[in-house]
Amino acid sequence: MTASDSRGPAEDSSGDLIVSRLTGAGHQLLGREIVREDFDELCARLDAHLNSPAEVILITGGTGITLRDLTPDVIARRSSKEIPGFGELFRWLSYADIGSSTIQSRACAHLCGETLVFALPGSTGAVRLAMDEIIIPQLDVRHKPCNFAQLMPRIKGGAQ
Repeated sequence: MTASDSRGPAEDSSGDLIVSRLTGAGHQLLGREIVREDFDELCARLDAHLNSPAEVILITGGTGITLRDLTPDVIARRSSKEIPGFGELFRWLSYADIGSSTIQSRACAHLCGETLVFALPGSTGAVRLAMDEIIIPQLDVRHKPCNFAQLMPRIKGGAQ
């Protein structure tokens, strides 16, 4: 999902990159959409995705500190567990590219019920970094010493 008031399908290069990385890694994409940066609309769309078969939801955009940047706030309302390491690692890795400006990012990850939800900045560089260095490896069951893919059955109440 892309949170944006200004991007349409033709301008959604960050969404394109997410789709490319996910499908390139062999993951099934259940949907893609651009949602206006409106709190109620973002909540409604996130709820719809949380009630779908999706195991992971990726949202790009709306992670800054302006009044219209609402994505982390929407996700936090639905969160059962915060995954602080994602945002910490993302900002640490991002520092090499953009220096202290990384402090303005509220990139985050949460477990919402049985679904992993990631909020990524809207820039393609930030999406590339998050996908290549954190998300794709963590969704790969072969990634050692541990990964989210191995945890999903336990998150869903299955085998320990």
